[in-house]
Amino acid sequence: MLIKHNKFKNSGLLFELLVRQITADTLSSKESPAVNILKKFFVKTELGKEYKLYDTVLKQSQITETKANIIIDEVLKASRKLNRTTLRKEKYNLISEIKKHYNLDEFFKTKLPNYKNQAALYTLIEIYNSQELTNPDQIITNKMTLLESLTTQPIKEKEVRDNVIEEFKKYDKDLRLLTYQVLLEKFNGKYGSLNDNQKTVLREFINSVDNNARLRDFYNTKIVEVKSQLSKLTKSMPDKVTQIKLNEVISLINEVDKTAKISNDDVVNLLQYYSLIEELKTVK
Repeated sequence: MLIKHNKFKNSGLLFELLVRQITADTLSSKESPAVNILKKFFVKTELGKEYKLYDTVLKQSQITETKANIIIDEVLKASRKLNRTTLRKEKYNLISEIKKHYNLDEFFKTKLPNYKNQAALYTLIEIYNSQELTNPDQIITNKMTLLESLTTQPIKEKEVRDNVIEEFKKYDKDLRLLTYQVLLEKFNGKYGSLNDNQKTVLREFINSVDNNARLRDFYNTKIVEVKSQLSKLTKSMPDKVTQIKLNEVISLINEVDKTAKISNDDVVNLLQYYSLIEELKTVK
């Protein structure tokens, strides 16, 4: 699932547009309804609390990547403490109030220089407060957008991707969803539907992702099983060249050390071994 940016629900954007509307009304020498709207909806409200989260991030500039990561992560954690039901009602009522005094199309027509960053932060907050399965690439893209605007150094996507996955390890449910999607996308990019052995591997990885010892034992057991099956299939191959190549492959398949940590790549490799077994059975 992809989270779409909604300008009607973006607290940071709404606050900034109201401030600009006050300025525009003042320059036009007329009383500004936006003043009372701002006070009513952003003072001692959940909407005001969420806006402070936006302000905490977006006021930063020229800081280190480490500090930027800490700020973003803490703001996302803090967003989970907000009352989402109250927040939704306040946003709905705010838009209704703005609509009473201003033309919504004209109100939202104002172009803000930090619109992209506002949208990126909104998307991340919504993702971190959603119970639905979310594409991890969307998290990475939006986090990179924020980091690039806050820091002084170029941001490497691989580092952001690793940090995102590491962050999700703190949340069991989200971790399982993220890992499942990462593996499926990575594997299905090369192969089609999963066979029973591959589904078993994925299921065990998801269930044991926070228990590396159990996952390592499972992985080594399956590696032994894979090597045994490949050896039997190799002996039955009529083509000698194929036998030689398969034996070379088998020699490269090894169990991991007792202290090793099972990575996504290890699991993907195991899935590929089972795919090879299926193909050899078909050929045979």
